[in-house]
Amino acid sequence: MTTPQSAPQNTRLGIWLMIATTFVFAAQDGISRHLAAEYNVLMIVMIRFWFFAAFVIAITARAPGDLGAATRSATPWLQAARGVILVAEICVMVIGFVHLGLIEAHAVFTCYPLLVAALSGPILGERVGWRRWTAIVVGLVGVLIILQPGFAVFSPWALVPLLAAVLFALYSLLTRYVSRRDSTAVSFFWTGTVGALAMTLVGIWSWEAMTAPDWGWMAALCGMAVLGHWLSIKSYAVAEASAVQPFAYLQLVFASVIGLTVFGEALRINVAIGAGLVVAAGVFTLWRQRVREQAALPV
Repeated sequence: MTTPQSAPQNTRLGIWLMIATTFVFAAQDGISRHLAAEYNVLMIVMIRFWFFAAFVIAITARAPGDLGAATRSATPWLQAARGVILVAEICVMVIGFVHLGLIEAHAVFTCYPLLVAALSGPILGERVGWRRWTAIVVGLVGVLIILQPGFAVFSPWALVPLLAAVLFALYSLLTRYVSRRDSTAVSFFWTGTVGALAMTLVGIWSWEAMTAPDWGWMAALCGMAVLGHWLSIKSYAVAEASAVQPFAYLQLVFASVIGLTVFGEALRINVAIGAGLVVAAGVFTLWRQRVREQAALPV
């Protein structure tokens, strides 16, 4: 698999690839919401991961080495945990799409980089300075503005995307931890295969007959999942992660447009304000991370 170190850097191309990635993933989320409203979430995610696992195996087979090398992990239990946590996060998030809508689910979920920053100290032993802690607090205030606890009737469904954000933050931290001993190809292989195996064990019992049009949407969902991951890989291969990661927040914008135009969702003022605070805090946190990485480089 190509890595940023082995490919020429092209930040502009990397940014456009990340923008394309967020658009594809937002469209994928819209299809997930449509299908999950009609069929069992476990079955939908299971079929999606079957195709994702096939994609992972195909990509790994073309990389230097062989499939056997990709299966040899120095941290197999942590790699397996990553795969299980990721599929659990996707299931939880899709449930959030159905019960809360794309706009509000994504608005809450965008706090996950802040959770990563907050947990990187106790889990990875990284130092989190006062500036990043301030951004984390501001972002969490934004989440509270979105959720509006104590106002009117608070829906417990609003906590579903927050749980998804916590799970994805744990997945991200474990990914950074295992990267100290395993290559990207190994982590990618374990994510797809373990995720597909875990979903098959629980999802096969929820199999339902699907209509022909919905099988078409299912095929589109699988295709977009593969395309989105391919675009993401290419984006990080041609540009530094710190340069392209802030543009991942555009997924909130694209998902909101789909929610408004396709599903007739409403954009409440508190959601817009809260999401703005979360995104601003997240971008600042990513910028501070980039500053620290550049300061650590040898002169």
